[in-house]
Amino acid sequence: MNALTAAKKRVIRRKLSEEKPTVWVGKGGPSAELLKEIDKQLTKKETVKARILKSALSEHEAKQVALRIAEQTAASLVEARGNTFTLYRPRAKEKS
Repeated sequence: MNALTAAKKRVIRRKLSEEKPTVWVGKGGPSAELLKEIDKQLTKKETVKARILKSALSEHEAKQVALRIAEQTAASLVEARGNTFTLYRPRAKEKS
């Protein structure tokens, strides 16, 4: 995971505050397809805002699910608020 400074987290939170979630975690939890989609969005946009459905929280809390997804996608958890969380992963620098 990448270490984020407080200032960088603030910038990301402000940027995504008005955005709607682009990924929903269902009752099956984070599946392979979901992780692949999150990885694709992180590669394209660096940030992903996701929402966890209440049915997916029967065994774990939202922050635990978000941390597990962040770990599996090599991203940083920017914020977990309620059932919504934000992930960040900087783009890989292309070699010329």
